[in-house]
Amino acid sequence: MKIQLKKGLLDICILASLIEEDSYGYKLIQDTKEIVEMSESTLYPILRRLEDNKFLISYTKEHNGRLRKYYKITDKGKQNIYEFLNEWKDMKRIYDFIMERVKNG
Repeated sequence: MKIQLKKGLLDICILASLIEEDSYGYKLIQDTKEIVEMSESTLYPILRRLEDNKFLISYTKEHNGRLRKYYKITDKGKQNIYEFLNEWKDMKRIYDFIMERVKNG
């Protein structure tokens, strides 16, 4: 898969993982592992980029006597997901067109 497309999809997967509840790095990896393989060295730059773009915010919270960094999606992050879904409809039409031609060719 082209690196730029995959990068964008990883961003959206992380944002979507945060829609229902705030989460932390390790849990985000666990929550997305069935659809995409991601290491910590891949995840944390994505989280920083999403935070820089105001798609999420972070905060710390104590857990078992230690501070843990949590991430929360912002309204701008939710809007980014909705925009992605609208764009994906167009991509799906193109994909369907190509698949139909390949099957018939």
